Amino acid sequence: MSTASSKGGGEGEADGAGTDSGAGPGAGPGRSSGHRPLIRRLLPGAGATLVAAAGALIAVGCFLGLYVRPTSDDWCAAWKSRDLGVLGITSDFYTTQNGRITNAFLSGVIYGDGLIGVKVLPTVIVVTFTAGLVLLGCEFVRLLGAIPRAVTVMTLTACSLAVQALVYYAGTRSYQVLLWAPATISHTIPSVIGVWALLLAVRTVRQPRAGVRAGGFAAAFLIAFALGTLSEPFALVSGLLAAGAGLLALPRLKLAQTWHAFTWCVFWCAGLLCGLIVLYTSPGARWRRAQQPDRESVLSASELEATFRDWLHMWDSVTGQWAYLGAAAIGVLLGLGTGIRTPATAAWRRRRAVSRPMLLAVLLLPVPVVVLGSFAVVLGLRSGYGPSGWTYARTWTNYLVPMELALCGYGALLGEWAGRTLARRRNAPVAVSAAVVAAGALTLAALAALVPNVQQLTTATVTRAVAWDAQNSRIRSGAAQGATDLGYRPLYIGSLAEPFFTSAYERDWVAGCVSKWYGITQIHRL
Repeated sequence: MSTASSKGGGEGEADGAGTDSGAGPGAGPGRSSGHRPLIRRLLPGAGATLVAAAGALIAVGCFLGLYVRPTSDDWCAAWKSRDLGVLGITSDFYTTQNGRITNAFLSGVIYGDGLIGVKVLPTVIVVTFTAGLVLLGCEFVRLLGAIPRAVTVMTLTACSLAVQALVYYAGTRSYQVLLWAPATISHTIPSVIGVWALLLAVRTVRQPRAGVRAGGFAAAFLIAFALGTLSEPFALVSGLLAAGAGLLALPRLKLAQTWHAFTWCVFWCAGLLCGLIVLYTSPGARWRRAQQPDRESVLSASELEATFRDWLHMWDSVTGQWAYLGAAAIGVLLGLGTGIRTPATAAWRRRRAVSRPMLLAVLLLPVPVVVLGSFAVVLGLRSGYGPSGWTYARTWTNYLVPMELALCGYGALLGEWAGRTLARRRNAPVAVSAAVVAAGALTLAALAALVPNVQQLTTATVTRAVAWDAQNSRIRSGAAQGATDLGYRPLYIGSLAEPFFTSAYERDWVAGCVSKWYGITQIHRL
């Protein structure tokens, strides 16, 4: 794979300009190159515009991190991290909560210094996610036979920011996906780790030294083990992807020449499985299952039928948001700038060396991963939260991220094909320029559709922060004067629980955590 990529970059490179296709019949030498100056102006302009548009939306989310205040699970994680420390909260999760030891460890680190961690967490997520996606995109561009140049990196940055904007804001739970730390730890951070793990996989598979490869395989196992005790939904989705990729990477299928890729996938799946076993057998997980009312097995016919209905409801919600197609649109823009220019590139030869059914299987792999992964997510939600579990949209991130990346990749392949095809036309400058403008305009429209959600999120977050700060000051002042029972007014945001969400105070775990955070006996409703 590395050899093909490096050769492809040297022989068929593209600098983000037009299409240098001399392979098509009747394509004269001047026909494909005459529109290059125009495309060289259009692509940087489109890329810069989309970087600015998507970056502005993402910057708002990072800025709103400064206005994040505790709610729901925040209260419990905050006082436990403060009073028990990182190892203490990790032990507490394993023995009494849910068994997610990596989840607890990250919570202890993030909440360990008061609220500073939760305020900077959105920015940390965005920066690391953007860097990882751009690097992954560079590998994809090399696979297309092009060298990532400045204009290509700009387009890749636009792709990265646009995909993130869609994941954060296009759904029904924007606050939970980006700003609420417990959800980002469980369902957003795993995707960030997964992208960097995929980059590690690429480096490991290409590594000629056996010792370094062995270190990469060991790292794959350890990272996957940690993810298995961090997020069950992500473990299921990534496990499906690794299993499918591993099967396609068997050398006898001629897609891979060595066993390196298959071995990496085996270590990844083994790490996930071990992590899930540790989680499932933990005292905390056993306690949590004991709290659930007796119901039919999730694998029974009636439960599977009900899960299927919930799965359809979930996809009805997802497909109702057309803005998700913006990922495919910006992928087309990327493909127009980085498509293969000459069929003589090594990457093209490698494609042609693979059978058509095998190539089709590789291209379609994301489809069953997203479909089966989303069904597995709904199945787990129904098992843990009952019939309304599918509405916990923060968990959808685990399959929405690979879905958006797949749409972007399909769009890039479509753009690469369209670029080569349009270059053979007599009106190539007009046709390719129109394609660039159309792809950029559709992406801008998708991003514009997110603006109302961002406005609502901004208003709700800032307004609550002001009210929370005033209430926090009052409660702390009363606690300092020796009061043990103080009034609290619920401040709802993001469809999350606040104190007094139950009729019986004894079962109100949020109120209990608020009391412990402030060091008082109890709170009463104002």
